[in-house]
Amino acid sequence: MSLAVALVAVAVLGACSPSTTSGSNGPARDTGPGGGGDAGMDAMALPPPPLDGGFPTDSGGFPDRRPPAPNPDAFFAEDPPPAYCGPDGGAPDVVVPGGTPECPDDKNREGCACSPVGSTAPCWPGLRANRDRGICRDGTTTCLPFDEFTGAWGPCEGAILPVPGVTRGAQACNCFSRGRWEIDNTSPCFVTYSPGGTYAVSTDPTSGRCPMIPDTPPPPAPAIWSANRLVVDCAGQFRLCYTVKAGNPMAPSPTDCVVGQACTEGYYPTPYTEQELPALPGWASPDGTCATTFLAVGGYGEMTVEGLSIECEAIDDGMMEPFVFNRVPYCPVHCADMPDTEECRMCRMGGSGDF
Repeated sequence: MSLAVALVAVAVLGACSPSTTSGSNGPARDTGPGGGGDAGMDAMALPPPPLDGGFPTDSGGFPDRRPPAPNPDAFFAEDPPPAYCGPDGGAPDVVVPGGTPECPDDKNREGCACSPVGSTAPCWPGLRANRDRGICRDGTTTCLPFDEFTGAWGPCEGAILPVPGVTRGAQACNCFSRGRWEIDNTSPCFVTYSPGGTYAVSTDPTSGRCPMIPDTPPPPAPAIWSANRLVVDCAGQFRLCYTVKAGNPMAPSPTDCVVGQACTEGYYPTPYTEQELPALPGWASPDGTCATTFLAVGGYGEMTVEGLSIECEAIDDGMMEPFVFNRVPYCPVHCADMPDTEECRMCRMGGSGDF
């Protein structure tokens, strides 16, 4: 006897800890699963006068009131641009912002000079490395009157900064904090031999049905399990794994056994751009113990990632192990035979979700 269990695989990159999305797949399918800022300025930061109290002169002997060229070391002393760990020859040019180190014009800090009075602009009071990652978002500031001739940026309202103490997930505003891993097929197939026990094997990549099963155990692993694609907030080299486990997704345990696992790896070059990854390979369980447990108590799919971002940030759980960014519960096993019951109507062979 063979039984295909479908699940809805949903990856949520914005969670600070493994989370369960709502939704479900088909039978045996899953039902979906501090950075500090820089201080604002209390008043406009104006360039200091020359040491001799006068102005430097140009070649004609007249005062030269032009400010000196910005020094990149001064701009980036406490808030450097990201490092580079991408392909050779691909490092981007470092763009030095205008303004001064105290008032760089890429941040529009509170208290810094602005014009015209009454205008509004995006503002960012945090570190450049966290900007627009995870939950982090720019705020909005308004140019307020400062004196008869100039304005100064007001408070940065609505900005969302990293949550202090959080090191991974959306609230940390690091790489791999926001995106989607979409998997077309996440359904396992369970095969019971009499005698011989129960085994699990990946399903057909297009139909989600059990593959051709031999008369004697164990069943062989098919060549391909599923196509998949990734959208994420940073570039880098990533290894993503989808692991089918027996257990309770609402209370996962390190002792939950592994029914099967498939991994894919590739270089992701362009943030926020959907990219097809190499297909997840087929798999087969080495023995029937965990497959039998899954049929008895249910199970879930676990999504993990490890790698290195293009900005030299290690993508792991902080202890050099894969980071779990989503868990996807499977539908009850009986949904394979009764797909129209209420708890089975949302089940399907694959799925996607945001993290």
